Amino acid sequence: MTVMEQRGGYRPTPPPAWQPRADPAPLLPDAEPYRVLGTEAAAQADPELLRRLYADLVRGRRYNTQATALTKQGRLAVYPSSTGQEACEVAAALVLEERDWLFPSYRDTLAVVARGVDPVEALTLLRGDWHTGYDPFEHRVAPLCTPLATQLPHAVGLAHAARLKGDDVVALAMVGDGGTSEGDFHEALNFAAVWRAPVVFLVQNNGFAISVPLAKQTAAPSLAHKAVGYGMPGRLVDGNDAVAVHEVLADAVRHARAGGGPTLVEAITYRVEAHTNADDATRYRGEDEVETWRRHDPIDLLEHALTERGLLDEEMKRAARDAAETMAADLRARMNQDAPLDPMDLFAHVYAEPTPQLREQRALLRAEIEAEQGGTQL
Repeated sequence: MTVMEQRGGYRPTPPPAWQPRADPAPLLPDAEPYRVLGTEAAAQADPELLRRLYADLVRGRRYNTQATALTKQGRLAVYPSSTGQEACEVAAALVLEERDWLFPSYRDTLAVVARGVDPVEALTLLRGDWHTGYDPFEHRVAPLCTPLATQLPHAVGLAHAARLKGDDVVALAMVGDGGTSEGDFHEALNFAAVWRAPVVFLVQNNGFAISVPLAKQTAAPSLAHKAVGYGMPGRLVDGNDAVAVHEVLADAVRHARAGGGPTLVEAITYRVEAHTNADDATRYRGEDEVETWRRHDPIDLLEHALTERGLLDEEMKRAARDAAETMAADLRARMNQDAPLDPMDLFAHVYAEPTPQLREQRALLRAEIEAEQGGTQL
């Protein structure tokens, strides 16, 4: 028997007049990406912040070129370059307090390094070495996430737990435009909005999900417009304007920390290099398109603004380049050293207490290695 068949169990009443739960207008993003550089607002930007952003962008560009070279030398298995997207990477790291958490995707190694993780440790996973390569708790940086968008629900869970515990913590989760087509994106934003979790979602819209252009992923006016459907603000920003990205993300972090809930930020940028060293980007885009975006380079934009305000001279430029070269040389030297590998590490840190299956597999591998080495003990 259903509830409608029960005597007296169902009493239909006229539905109440529908009212929106919130006015959608304040949640809508601006019609054009927000910019600072090249506008009157640039004159009000903090000189110290501008110089810090510039130095980190120069360092980040050199990091990308060095890591790409390491793949060609066989020292990295794969490297998803963020060349052209450095403004998003650096700003995401700089807006967070020490107690906050960063949840990166596989392309966000530069953000991880800008957060303070050792450059070699940030590349360990992409080198094919074991586990994450760094301690997530030391710098409050979650493991680099290769599956698309699965880090987003993790960020929401951590932020929600922190709020329940009364901890003053914000999580910033980074994802590409391709990740917004995944179910994890929907689930994360829906839970974050319902729970008013202190989390910021940064979508780096770099034009392509490997070879699939954005127009084949969504018919929405922008990815930032998706925020309205979940009940959170959407912000649209020029992802190559480092000052604008920093300002928008800083506002979103403050909003989340004050109890205002999550924000979805879409940064319009471009992946200048191929998807990875295994990709041939010429098969799905032309050089004219790439060259157009090179003329909107984040380093050039910031360098021009600093020079116009008299905040950057040739000596400062040289100092930034020299610091970047020192970092690259150290990275190159350390990555050219073969790390000592113990096959038994495959079974370490999987569970706090190894399962019977793990112990059995460990014993089998040890026996095989000892047989190959003529009984040599490991």
